[in-house]
Amino acid sequence: MPKDTASLRLDAQYAFLMEADRLKTVERANQLMDRSRFENSAEHSWHACLLAFLMAPLASDGTNLDRAIEMLMLHDIVEVDAGDHPIHILYDTEDIAAREAAAAERIYGLLPEDLATRFHATWDEFEAMETETARFAKAVDYLAPALQSIGAPVQFEEEREIVAGNLRRGRAVKTKDILPELFDFTKAAFAGEMPQGDLARRFAFWCEADRLKSIYRATPIADGSRKENTGEHSWHIMLYALTLADHAGADVDLALAIKMLLLHDIVEVDAGDTPIHGAVTPEAVKAQEDAEQRAAERLFGLLPDAQARSFRAIWDEFEAAQTPTAIYAKSIDRCQPVLHNLADDGGSWRTYDVKLHQLDSRIGVKIARGCPALWPYIRAKCEPWFTMRGAL
Repeated sequence: MPKDTASLRLDAQYAFLMEADRLKTVERANQLMDRSRFENSAEHSWHACLLAFLMAPLASDGTNLDRAIEMLMLHDIVEVDAGDHPIHILYDTEDIAAREAAAAERIYGLLPEDLATRFHATWDEFEAMETETARFAKAVDYLAPALQSIGAPVQFEEEREIVAGNLRRGRAVKTKDILPELFDFTKAAFAGEMPQGDLARRFAFWCEADRLKSIYRATPIADGSRKENTGEHSWHIMLYALTLADHAGADVDLALAIKMLLLHDIVEVDAGDTPIHGAVTPEAVKAQEDAEQRAAERLFGLLPDAQARSFRAIWDEFEAAQTPTAIYAKSIDRCQPVLHNLADDGGSWRTYDVKLHQLDSRIGVKIARGCPALWPYIRAKCEPWFTMRGAL
């Protein structure tokens, strides 16, 4: 039976989202702040989005923060094909530009035509760096690796040489006219003269957030090679929210929903992740909720007062799931793990012996609440897997 137009559109959207998942396997030259491993481009994209949100008070009046965050969500997806290129190694820049352009054409071309045009245009604007919004997003992207190095408790001599060169004559120098306060802060902090005040508080929060890259979830990444971490998960569901925005109601504030997903799991830095299919008692649920509230109090409390109130309000609205925007964001948060488990021959469903009726009650109801048309499509993909195993 031929598929209808809506199903074909969803097929294309999911093809793009699953292809984008490969960004989690693209390794960068910089390490996590705890020095446990090298960072990947997906979690870097999330951390860059967070830095942009934190530094929004420093942006020029002509900067569109919401679009800047979209740029940073999308900017490195071309690395799925073209790879990452560390700033301290010489490359043929024309060859890289050509490979990235071809990657953008292929990967964004997986989408329905309207989204392909929109996402490609956002990437093009970022790359051209000609608008105030693109310059702000680029400045954030250029300074993030230096700030990541500065935030680590231990710095390596070779790394310090790279950061020093970048701040003195590399691409980070371009930021001094775009975000002069952040550029000066970065230089001072690198020199060991950590400034005080609001920027220092934002930086402290951003450094704490880096720990989210070491919180591992029950769900695998799409290729099944390892468990997904919460930093890269947060980036991916932000991308889901943007890509599947045609399923958001007219009363949903998409930009706010993306900010909710940017921040929603930050409390796991302290409270850890709780698998939805795990054996969870009412007492354990209450204990987790209490731990997350304490984490929110501590983490958001690191920020300047006005920003602490703003970020906490976004997190609280998401948790309450009463507004159309929060309901949409909550629904999107449940979509991605289902597709990952399916891609990995059951993933955490096998671990926790999940039945189809449990998927319906634990996941399906929540997806259908905010995105009614999504759950029938997703369920139809999943049902054969459960049927084949007699796990209905």
